Amino acid sequence: MTDFEDLRALLHGRTPLFDAPEGVPQAAVALLIAEFERRRELLLIRRAERAGDPWSGHMALPGGRREAHDPDLFDTALRETAEEVGVDLRRALHLGGLDDLRPVTAPARVVVRPFVFAMSGRPDLALSDEVARVVWAPLDELARSRSTTEVFHQGALRTMPCYRVGEDIVWGMTQRILEPFVEGWRVRNARSES
Repeated sequence: MTDFEDLRALLHGRTPLFDAPEGVPQAAVALLIAEFERRRELLLIRRAERAGDPWSGHMALPGGRREAHDPDLFDTALRETAEEVGVDLRRALHLGGLDDLRPVTAPARVVVRPFVFAMSGRPDLALSDEVARVVWAPLDELARSRSTTEVFHQGALRTMPCYRVGEDIVWGMTQRILEPFVEGWRVRNARSES
């Protein structure tokens, strides 16, 4: 089993900024990185098309809203990941967290807290009806794929930063969550290659 020192180094000494004002709904997502065929891969989901879901059909991370019975947002990430993709993150290595974020363009008021996990090998998945499909995105390729895309969103054509994973485009909230982590990975690899 790997010790994931490379991933630990990205989060070492980092204290996530928490920004969850009282009364604002909270959610949590999981960045699950698997070591597969000697590379690091991030689990992304394509959300199913659902009426009333502002992120319907988007590439995303497993996660969702905190429920009243969730002791904290960490438990929300565990529960939502188990529900959406069938992965028990209690069997993964918890590496840390990233800063809380809020959507900038979506009408939903919510604060999202990202947690980072790692495991050896790709786990078996059991997709819920909220998930259309999954993609395992190699971190090296994700780090090289930063680009922009034109998105028709809320009645206007917008140019948005994105990551490209094959034919899939990761933009919006998910891109913003991933950016500090993926950029850290890119910089780390650039240093090790020089």
